[in-house]
Amino acid sequence: MPTPDQCQNMADIRAEIDRLDRQVIALLGQRFAYVKAASRFKTSETAVKAPDRVQTMLQQRRMWAEEEGLNGDAIESLYRDLVNHFIAEELKQWQQNPMTKP
Repeated sequence: MPTPDQCQNMADIRAEIDRLDRQVIALLGQRFAYVKAASRFKTSETAVKAPDRVQTMLQQRRMWAEEEGLNGDAIESLYRDLVNHFIAEELKQWQQNPMTKP
C-alpha cells in the first residue's frame, strides 16, 4: 500500500481510494450488525432512538474528526445521516421482536 505521496499517477490514487472505501464499507457493515444486535436489549422505542446517546456520540465523533484534522461539521453531518438510517433499521428490527422484559 503506497502512501499518498508515493502514488505515481491518478490510477494509483484511485486504486488506493477504492481500497480504502471498500474497508470503510466493510466496517460499516460490522457496525450495522452491532446496531441490529442492540435492538435485543432495548425495552422501548425511546430506548431504540436514544436521543441523548446520539447527541453524545455525535459530539465525540466531531472531536475525533477534529483531532484527525478533518472538518467537524462534515463528519458530524455524515454520522447524523448514518445514525438516523441505522436507528430506523434498528427500530424495524425492534418492532419485529420487541424485548418483553425490562
